[in-house]
Amino acid sequence: MSIEVGSVVEGVVTGITNFGAFVELPGGKVGLIHISEVADVYVRDVKDFLKEQDTVKVKVLSVDERGKIGLSIKQLQPPSPSPAPSPVPRRAPANDNRRFGKVNAPSFEDKLTKFLKDSDERLGDLKRNTESKRGGRGAARSQ
Repeated sequence: MSIEVGSVVEGVVTGITNFGAFVELPGGKVGLIHISEVADVYVRDVKDFLKEQDTVKVKVLSVDERGKIGLSIKQLQPPSPSPAPSPVPRRAPANDNRRFGKVNAPSFEDKLTKFLKDSDERLGDLKRNTESKRGGRGAARSQ
């Protein structure tokens, strides 16, 4: 039996690692079920879901040129239902003007103009303070 991408085969778990489980497939070939393909939920430890000598049904995800076979149990399971919408609508943060397209929200250009004005004022204050500490030597020199 040839192992083809997309086919569903049965195999026996021969080893478990922290990154997945090795499965012996028909014909003596070995494939890997990556930890992300073990279940439809978060898997902290593969041993919570599989143990050695378990017979599992897997889907073949990939077969590379070196013969490595990628397998999945998760893709054979029906997708878990999405959580039901919350009966109480969530409120947007008070400072989130983007969500509701408020007309009175300042535009990017307005914010940039205000920032540049504030920045120029602060730079001017800094220069005045620095010059007064140096005795005013740096500002007006005429020779």
